[in-house]
Amino acid sequence: MLFTSIVFCFVFLPFTVLLYYKINRTLKYRLGLIWLILASLVFYGYWNLRYIALLLSSVMINYCCGYLITKYFAEERNELARSVMIAGIVADLIILGIFKYLGFITTNLNYLGIGSFGVCDIILPLGISFFTFTQIAFLVDSYKKIVSTKNFISYLLFVTYFPHLLAGPILHYRDMMPQFMDEGKKQVDWDRIAYGLLLFTIGLFKKVVIADKFATWVTPGFGADYLTMIEAWAAALSYTFQIYFDFSGYTDMALGMSAMMNIRLPVNFNSPYKANSIIEFWKRWHITLSTFLKDYLYIPLGGNRKGTFRRYLNLLITMFLGGLWHGTAWTYVVWGLLHGGGLVVNHAFRAARLNMNWLMGRCLTFIFVVVAWVFFRAANFAQASVVLKGMVNWHGGYAQATLPQGRGEVAILLLFVVIVFSVPNSLEIAKRYQPNWWWTIATGLVLAGTVIYGFGQTTTFIYYQF
Repeated sequence: MLFTSIVFCFVFLPFTVLLYYKINRTLKYRLGLIWLILASLVFYGYWNLRYIALLLSSVMINYCCGYLITKYFAEERNELARSVMIAGIVADLIILGIFKYLGFITTNLNYLGIGSFGVCDIILPLGISFFTFTQIAFLVDSYKKIVSTKNFISYLLFVTYFPHLLAGPILHYRDMMPQFMDEGKKQVDWDRIAYGLLLFTIGLFKKVVIADKFATWVTPGFGADYLTMIEAWAAALSYTFQIYFDFSGYTDMALGMSAMMNIRLPVNFNSPYKANSIIEFWKRWHITLSTFLKDYLYIPLGGNRKGTFRRYLNLLITMFLGGLWHGTAWTYVVWGLLHGGGLVVNHAFRAARLNMNWLMGRCLTFIFVVVAWVFFRAANFAQASVVLKGMVNWHGGYAQATLPQGRGEVAILLLFVVIVFSVPNSLEIAKRYQPNWWWTIATGLVLAGTVIYGFGQTTTFIYYQF
């Protein structure tokens, strides 16, 4: 079920929120949690009922492992708890590997002549990477005695909670469960509902009106056999803005619908194109993923504790796996390694105490990110090569391949460069918002108009495929 669909916006979401508060007000508040679980399973099963069993199996495996870790964690049984944690993580990675990476692995083995395997064509379950990483973090945190649970209902809600289920943010049990269990948060807060509606509407507008429009410019550019310089940069910039407004739109909508239920999700997107360095970019783009990679991969690899060479190697390994997490293609790996290399250069630059003014830093960072996005978007290296060659094709003319409505789109692209560099983001705008009935009605009208505008033509969110 798409967040942008009429069914979701005008049936599922309002019905879920209203009944959630109704149950909390008239019945025991724990029944409200059960209602959210049921609503989340309906939301997930709307896409494919068969994968509800996979989701619930994953939840059961990790809950049992977490329970055993908590039960057996004592000084004399520490190794047993550690073994249970490792077993749970291995089980998670096996499930993820079968459904996401098996086809990629067999294809590459066949290409190398190592075997002659039939290529598995398995439909990727939506959100599998996100609910898997969320639960891996839970197991590690359980082993570190940061969290513990013996309540299956609360754990099930933590994993399946529908605003984050398909595209993040990656949640931590210690952050979410105090909110779910707080009876004070179960009462209607009209200011929070109005605030959430505003964020949800801004996110919807970003996705339907902006991101999906840029998508129509991206497709011909990344499908061409030859591009001039203007066309290549138009294609690359169009995708740069498409993924920006697509992902930030999803993030705003997730934060907004949670706010309607008086739940705060972690901020996952904070104007990344305003970053003055690659280091800062990864503190602003997909914040919960970059935090996960740092806390559960980079630091366990040794982080910066084993010398400069190991630090840089750990950065490259982390970003290599971060790229592979995004998709089963070598183009994603190259994208990850590019960012890993960028982080290495950035850290070396800082270690040498070299300075750069903020404008130059922002421009260089943005250009680097745009070039790297080419590999992220391209279906293969040949397609990426066409775009990259076009971007340095100094003598190329204008052939109107990626800007179907004329050269005026160049001005729009340049305008959006200014917007992402300087305009306040959604959260900054929402903080200045003073809820009242008139603004709420206006927000509702914009919401309705945006849904109607995108009816029948809205695409899925880009991060759904990961």
